[in-house]
Amino acid sequence: MIEKLATWQSRHSKIPFEMFDLARDADEARRMDKLRHIYHRGQDLAWDGRAVLAELIATHGGIRVAPEHAGAVARVFEIILWGELAAWKISAELARELVPLEARMAATAQAHDEARHFYVMYDYLRALGYTPTRIDPYSQRVLDLTLGARSLVHKLLGMQLMLETIALTIFAEVRESRVEPVLSDLLRYYEKDEARHVGLGTQFLPTLMKQQTPLEAAETMLFQLRLVFWATASLKAMEADLHTLGIAAPRLIERGKRIQGRAYGEMWQQLGGEPPSSEWINRFLSGVDAAVFPGVGVAVDLPGRLRRFVDGVRAPLPT
Repeated sequence: MIEKLATWQSRHSKIPFEMFDLARDADEARRMDKLRHIYHRGQDLAWDGRAVLAELIATHGGIRVAPEHAGAVARVFEIILWGELAAWKISAELARELVPLEARMAATAQAHDEARHFYVMYDYLRALGYTPTRIDPYSQRVLDLTLGARSLVHKLLGMQLMLETIALTIFAEVRESRVEPVLSDLLRYYEKDEARHVGLGTQFLPTLMKQQTPLEAAETMLFQLRLVFWATASLKAMEADLHTLGIAAPRLIERGKRIQGRAYGEMWQQLGGEPPSSEWINRFLSGVDAAVFPGVGVAVDLPGRLRRFVDGVRAPLPT
C-alpha cells in the first residue's frame, strides 16, 4: 500500500530522471560538450570580485572621474547593475528549468558570474559616491519583458543573444574610452564572463528552436521585435549620457550589430542556415536606427527622418 502510494506520487517528481535518456545526433553532442566546457571554463576563470575591485582602486589611487562625467557613468552603469540582477535571476531559472545536464551546468556557472557582477557593480557605484535607485522606464521594460518570458526560447534569446551582446558592446566602448581607469580595467573581467554566457544561447537555442511549431516560431519573432523596440527606446534614453562619455550611439549600434551578428550567425549555422527573412528584418531595423539616432543635438524633421530610414535600409549590413 505504502509502496503504491509512493510510486503514484513519484510521477509528479521535479527531479529530471530523463536527463540521461535524451537521444542526440553528432552535432548536438558536440554542442553539449561545448556547454560542459563553458561550466568548467567558468570555474577556472572565476575571480574574487572584492579583491579585484580593491586592487584596482589601490592601483589607480582611487576612483578618478571628471565631475562632468560622474553622473553619466553612474546612470549608465546603474542600468547595467539592474541588468546584472535580471541576468542572475534568469540564469538561476534556466539552471532549474533546462533538462540536459550540460545546459544546466552552463546556466549554473552563469548564475555564479552574474551574482559576482551584481555585487561588484554595486560596490563600484557606492565607491563612486552613487546610491542606486531606479532606472528609466524603457530600460526597465527591456528587463521586465525578458524576466517575464515564459518560454525557454524567449528567455535564452532575450538574455543570451540580446541583452548580453548589448552589455558586451557598452563594456567595450566604455573600457576603450578610459573615462574612469578603475571601471575600464574592471570591465575586462566582465567582458570575459559575458562572452562565455553568449555561448549558452548559441549552443543550446538550436536544440529548442528545432522543436518549435510554426506558431511558436512566429511568437518568438514577435517577442524579439518587442524586445528590439524597447531596447532601441532604452538606448535613446541613455544617448545623452553616452555622448557625455564620448560614445556616439550610431557607432555603438554598429559595433553591437557586429557582435550580435556573430552570435546569431553561429546559431543559424547550427540550424542549417539563416532564414531568408532575416536580411530584410535587419535592413528594416538598420533604417529605424538611422532615423532615430541622427546624433545628439541634431535637429531632423519628419521628411529628414524618412530619408535617413530609406538610406539605412539600403546601406550594406555590418559584417
